[in-house]
Amino acid sequence: MTNKTFQLETLTCPSCASKIEAVVKRIKGINEVEVLFSSSKVKVSFDEGAAGEGEIKKTIEALGFDVLGVK
Repeated sequence: MTNKTFQLETLTCPSCASKIEAVVKRIKGINEVEVLFSSSKVKVSFDEGAAGEGEIKKTIEALGFDVLGVK
């Protein structure tokens, strides 16, 4: 499993965090997703053989949230 943290633009509502979590969880190969509303971060644990960092970033950005960085 690979663990990455995606830093987002400032989240303005808790429902935005829930939306991101629900959609990212649907990506094949995702093991765990945690959206930290207060720090605007998305922590993801995933199988790199099935899901990639680029796919996760693209999915978040398709929801209308800018990904500022990945650690």
